[in-house]
Amino acid sequence: MGLAFHYDPVKGRHDVIAGLTVAAISFPQAMAYALIAGVDPRFGVYSAIVVTVVASIFGSSSHLINGPTSAISLLVFTALAFIDSENSTELFEGLFLLAVLVGGFQIVISLFKLGNLTRYISESVIIGFMAAAAFLLAVGQLGNALGVKDKGNGHMQVLHRVWLTLTRGDHVNYRALTLSAVAVALAVILRRLVQRFRWPQIDMLAVLIVTALIAYVAGWSVLGANGRTAVSVAAKIPRSLPAPHIPEVHTDWLPHLSTGALAIAFVGIIEALSIAKAIAHQTHQAIDYNRQIMAEGLANLAGGFFQSLPGSGSLSRSAINFQSGARTRFSGIVSAATVAAALLLFAPLLRYVPQAALAGLLLVTAARLVDFRRLIYTLKASRYDAGLVLVTAFTGVAIDLDKSVLLGVILSILLFVPRAAKLRATELIVAPERVVRERIPGDPADPAIVIYDLEGELFFGAAPELERYLSEIDRRIADDDIAFAVLRLKRVRHPDVVCIERIEHFLREQAARGVTVLLAGVRPDTLGVLNNVGFQRWFPAEHVFPEEDEQYSATLKAVRYARNRLADPGPKHPFPPEPERAELYYLV
Repeated sequence: MGLAFHYDPVKGRHDVIAGLTVAAISFPQAMAYALIAGVDPRFGVYSAIVVTVVASIFGSSSHLINGPTSAISLLVFTALAFIDSENSTELFEGLFLLAVLVGGFQIVISLFKLGNLTRYISESVIIGFMAAAAFLLAVGQLGNALGVKDKGNGHMQVLHRVWLTLTRGDHVNYRALTLSAVAVALAVILRRLVQRFRWPQIDMLAVLIVTALIAYVAGWSVLGANGRTAVSVAAKIPRSLPAPHIPEVHTDWLPHLSTGALAIAFVGIIEALSIAKAIAHQTHQAIDYNRQIMAEGLANLAGGFFQSLPGSGSLSRSAINFQSGARTRFSGIVSAATVAAALLLFAPLLRYVPQAALAGLLLVTAARLVDFRRLIYTLKASRYDAGLVLVTAFTGVAIDLDKSVLLGVILSILLFVPRAAKLRATELIVAPERVVRERIPGDPADPAIVIYDLEGELFFGAAPELERYLSEIDRRIADDDIAFAVLRLKRVRHPDVVCIERIEHFLREQAARGVTVLLAGVRPDTLGVLNNVGFQRWFPAEHVFPEEDEQYSATLKAVRYARNRLADPGPKHPFPPEPERAELYYLV
C-alpha cells in the first residue's frame, strides 16, 4: 500500500506544489464545514490533517484528497441533532463516536467486498440528495449571514428552526450582513479571475483574509467595552495538533448514531469513488475500489480517535490536486502537513475570521454544490429518474438527510430488482434466405422446429417470467406437434437453482413426450451450473451446443442437427463434413 515505486525528484516537485495548493483551500473549507456540522472549527481542521493523511497513505487513487466535505458535514449535523447543541461536551463526544461508527461500517463493506453494490444505487438518488443538501446548507447559514442567533433545537425540523430564527430571532446585524455580501461577491469575482488567468486556486483563502481585515480595521472583530465583538467570530482554535482521544460510548446514543453513520458511510463511499473514477477516466489509472473503501474507513476510524470530523473524497480539493499536477498520493500527505504547520503558526489569528464571512462562502458553496444542468436533464429523462430525485430531495428537506439517503438506496434496489427480473423471449425462424432471425408477423411457423432465444438474468426474480415463456413454448409444441425445440441460452446470465430447476422440469416433460430439446449457445457459467446439478447424467451431451466460435454459431449447429435428424431419423453425426451438405449451414 506504499507510494508508487520509482519515485523521483520530478514527481516530488509536482506533489509538493499540488499539496501546498490544496492546503490553501483545505484550511478555510475545513473551518466552514465544521460550521455546517454545528461543531467547533478545530475539528474540521483536525479532519483536514488526520483523515487526509490516513486516506492518502492507504488509498488507491493518486489524486483523491479526503477530508471534511459539505455533504458529509450536513449529514453529521443531522445525525447529532438529538444531542443538545448547548452541551458541547456531549456533542463533541457524539461526533467522535459517530466518526468511529462511520469508519467501522466502511471497513466492513470493504472486508466483505461490497463496494460493487454501490453501482446499484441510482445516480438520481445522489442528485436528489445533493439538491436537498444544497438547499439545507443555504437556509442553515441564513442566521450566521444575518448575524442573528439560531433559534429552536436539534429535535425540530430544519425549516421550522429557520422560520423561528428569521421571525423570532434577534434584529439583523447589518455589519454581519455586509461581511456576508462582501464574501459572496469576492468569492464569485475571484473564482472567475482564477479560472480566467489560471491563478493558484486560493480564492476562498483570499476571501477570508480580506473579510477578516475589513472586520478588524472596522473594529467589528475586536472585543468592545462590553466584552463582546460587534460580529460573531470563529471559535478560538488552539495552537496544537490533534491529540489521541477515546470517545465516550453512551449506549442510548447508538440507535440514533448508527442510522446517521450508515448514511454517511454510503454517501462517503459514493462520493469518494465517483470522484476517483472521474479523475481516473482522464489519467487511465486502475482504481482498486475495495482498497479505496478500506482507506475511507481507516481514515474515518482514525479521525474518530483523533477528534476529527468524518470526511470523504472532496471534489474541489481533488480537482485542484489533479489540475496542479500531482503525480502520487504523496500530495495528500503534503497538504495535511501544510495544514498542520499553518495550524501551529497561525491558529491565534483565526479568531478574527467573522462567522458571517464563512456563512457567505458556504452560501456560494451551496450554489456550486448542485449541477443544475444535470439536475434538469435527469428530471426530464424518465419518470423513474425524476421520481427518485424528487422523493430523495423531498425526504431530505422535510425529514432529514440521513433518512433520505437510506430511503434512496432502498428505492434504488427495489426498483432495480423488477428491471433485472425482466426476461425476454424471442421466437426465431429459419427464413427463406436461410438466415436465422426473429419471427415477425406474417412469417409462417416452422411445422417441425421451434426456436426461442432467451435473454436476461436467470435468477429467482426472473422465475415467473421464465415459467411463462416455457409454458408458451410448451403450448406451441403441443398445438403444432413439434418434434424439435431449440432454446438459445447465449444471452442469459447468472443462473441460479430456481431457474435451472424450471428448465430441468421443462426438459424432462418434453423428453417424456418424445420431443427433442436442444440447448444452443450455452455459456460456461450456465454449463457449469447444469453439470453441478447432474444434467450430464440424464441429458444427452449431443443436445448441448456450447458457444465456441463465431464462424460456426452454436444456434446454427443446433438447427443443422435438427434438420439432419428430420431428414434422416437414423443415427448420424450432426455435422457431416461432405461438401454436398453445405446447404444446411444457416447464418444467425
